Amino acid sequence: MRDFNERCAQCSEVNWGLTDGGRFYCRSCHNVTERTREVVNTDFITNSRVQTISKGLKKQEKNDGGYEWYICEGFQLVLKKQVEALQALGVCPQMKDEILCNFWRCYLQKSKQAYCKRPAGETVKALSVCESSTDVDSDPERPSLLHLLSLSESEGDLQTDCSFASSVSKVSESTSVYSGSVDGSLYLMKNQKEKLRMTMPMTLSFCYLALLWVREPITLSELLRFVVEGHIPYMNVFQHFPEKMKLCGLDLKIFCVESWPVYEEVFNKMHELAAFLDLPRFPDITESCFLHPDMLCMKYLMEANLPDELHHWTCRVVKKIGIGEVDFLTLMPGNKSTRKVKYDVLAAAVIVVVLKLLFLLDDHYEWLLSEFAEERNKNNTEGGPYFEFKKWYEVVKHSLDVEQKKLDEEKAKYLWRCEKPLFYSVKNKSKVLKRRQMVVNLQNQFGKLSGSVQRAEKPNPSSFQLSWSEENTDGSCFHGHSLKGVLQEKCGLLTTMNPDYWLCTVKLCNEKLCGHLAHYREVEFPQSYHFVLGLFSFLLRIQPSYIHDEVCMIEHRLFNKKLCKKLKYNSVLRKLKRPKTSNIKPM
Repeated sequence: MRDFNERCAQCSEVNWGLTDGGRFYCRSCHNVTERTREVVNTDFITNSRVQTISKGLKKQEKNDGGYEWYICEGFQLVLKKQVEALQALGVCPQMKDEILCNFWRCYLQKSKQAYCKRPAGETVKALSVCESSTDVDSDPERPSLLHLLSLSESEGDLQTDCSFASSVSKVSESTSVYSGSVDGSLYLMKNQKEKLRMTMPMTLSFCYLALLWVREPITLSELLRFVVEGHIPYMNVFQHFPEKMKLCGLDLKIFCVESWPVYEEVFNKMHELAAFLDLPRFPDITESCFLHPDMLCMKYLMEANLPDELHHWTCRVVKKIGIGEVDFLTLMPGNKSTRKVKYDVLAAAVIVVVLKLLFLLDDHYEWLLSEFAEERNKNNTEGGPYFEFKKWYEVVKHSLDVEQKKLDEEKAKYLWRCEKPLFYSVKNKSKVLKRRQMVVNLQNQFGKLSGSVQRAEKPNPSSFQLSWSEENTDGSCFHGHSLKGVLQEKCGLLTTMNPDYWLCTVKLCNEKLCGHLAHYREVEFPQSYHFVLGLFSFLLRIQPSYIHDEVCMIEHRLFNKKLCKKLKYNSVLRKLKRPKTSNIKPM
């Protein structure tokens, strides 16, 4: 602009344009200043506005009615929709503007997509705003990037922070041929992998990272379950994009998701992201925090319909092996010496270990204890009933089978196709909409003929998938049942009647080499143990092998001294049995 010749504080260049708010922005690095332009002649402004509108429309007609947009713009809209959904679920309002927004800004800067200087010696493709200072601003329907940047930082949120660097806009004109976005083809190039390229599962990693920072009572398994249930936008989220953000070609490969998010992938990406952003130590996970094992064990005991008295034993195990310590639970990004804690899986594994301590779960001892408790309950007239493992198994298995069948049916009926039809040309818009309406009408007619039930509205989100009420008179709730049938008093303390314990594995695998701590094959373990793993596998929506790994880790911490003695004893036996080399006669 002729009336503003100061150098940019970010890149030291003089190349200014105007935002919707009347502020000057640098066309090279897109830094927005506090300086505004003084309006002298309103007639002149009105006339120039009419000229730029007509120029903008010509450019849009050339691109089938769409405008230029970038991949990080799309991911920014996805994150915005997801965090707004989390806020609707009751997450603290500070998570969006103060936490997730800063994480996103840091990622854009670290990946050199924004908030950085233009690399020297690179050819730059100017944005459409470089042709005219108000070309992009002239479209009233588009949420102009420059208009969003004109807002102050205190007003900023995820929709206002993508000040694209020229390193993103260096794409050649030919890249738009393969995608609706400007940088779609460049985004999938190999060199982008070095920068921790953004993907759809990584949007959930961003959300979980922010949830972990504010210590919200939402675990990763719950987050992914809310995604599957449709409470958090993920599948076909691009249908919420503005109409003029055209998706085609490689854009669909980036934003179209054809599978449910996987726990392990989102979890690992979250840790990679935390290290990539060079984040400091997270707020401490203390005993009063929801993510502490003692708190989560209480929740999962209620959901699994197990006696409340088991919580005392889970707390003893947590304290015994030190997995409730602040340093063990708190996330320290980049620290390779600390173990990556899966809070929900860890709590479920603690409950499994306690059940093995009390009931052994070897397909024999737990049934003997159940018969013993049943006989006692017949003659019991005082206090609560004794816990019967057999009766608990029958009640929980029936409810689990019903819920699993519902889940399988919902997954089978899920419509993977986007409800909002995709069209890439204004000329074909009417044809696509007409075909889509015909498909919907045919589906409704066939549904009436086949007598299929219309899909009910999705239920409100809940932290509990299985609910049990003590008010039921059928005895299906076991929360208040007593464990006296499996305990005995010894030296003034209650101990288990069961003197034995079987280990899932004697030696752990190298997690870095094998990818897991132990192998899990259903045929090699008792059915009772497999049922308990399957129950928590359903509650957490993860594979049983993940819980089995944590069970093996807890067992080795709990019986570390005995295992060391046994391994030393076995090594001594091997040395005694091994013949001396001097006594071996040559062939």
